[in-house]
Amino acid sequence: MKNILLASTSTLYGSDFLDYLLPELQKHFKDCKTILFISYARSGGMTNEEYTAKVALAFAKINIAVKGIHEFESPAKAIQNAEGIFTGGGNTFVLVSQLYKNQVMEVLAKKIKSGTPYLGTSAGSNIAGLTMQTTNDMPIVYPPSFQTLGMIPFNLNPHFIDSEGLDTHMGETREDRINEFHSFNFIPVLGLREGSWLDIKGDTIVLKGNLKARLFRQNKTPEELESGSDLGFIK
Repeated sequence: MKNILLASTSTLYGSDFLDYLLPELQKHFKDCKTILFISYARSGGMTNEEYTAKVALAFAKINIAVKGIHEFESPAKAIQNAEGIFTGGGNTFVLVSQLYKNQVMEVLAKKIKSGTPYLGTSAGSNIAGLTMQTTNDMPIVYPPSFQTLGMIPFNLNPHFIDSEGLDTHMGETREDRINEFHSFNFIPVLGLREGSWLDIKGDTIVLKGNLKARLFRQNKTPEELESGSDLGFIK
C-alpha cells in the first residue's frame, strides 16, 4: 500500500528546513531508523554532500539517520534496500534527468508502490505526478522523457501563487501557465500552496495543512479545495 507525503515546500518563511513537517515526518517514518535521501535536484546548486548534510540535520531532530544516494555504488540497490526515501527540491529537469540517467525511475516507482514510506518536497513532489510538465523550473537540462512516477492520477504545481495581489506584474501568472498546459494536455493539475501537502495511503489522497489547494481541469472553472478534502475524485 502506498505511503506517501507530497509537500509543496521544504521550508516555510521564518522557519528552519522541514521544521513545519517534522511532527508528520515522525509518524510517517516511525518504522525507519535510516532514510535514503535523493539529492539529484541539487537545490540552489549545492553539492550532494552539502544537501545531504542539511537534510541530516533536520532528521536528527526526530532521531532518524540519513544516507545520501550519492554514497552508494549502485543507486538502484540503494533504493531497493531503503527503509524510507526522501526526494528533495531543486530543479525538476535536473532531477528527472538524473533518475533516467541512473536508470532508477522505474525502480523508485516500484519501491514506493510496495509501501516504503516516501517524502517529496517541491521537485520531489512534482515527480510523483503523471508528468513533470507543470513544474515551475527552468529547463536547464533536457530529460529523455517528461513522464514521471505516476503515484497520483494528476500533476502537481508546488509553490502555487495566487494571481490576486499581483496587480503590477505584467507577465503570465501561475494560473496562466497552467491554462497553457491545458491547451495541449488533459491531465488535471493541483496547485499546492506553501505549507500544504498530500497524505497518500493506498488509493486515498487527502489534502493537509492550513490552506486550500486549487484544482485545474481542462475546459473547467478552477476549483478551491478545502484542507482535509479527499482528492480521490480527481482523475
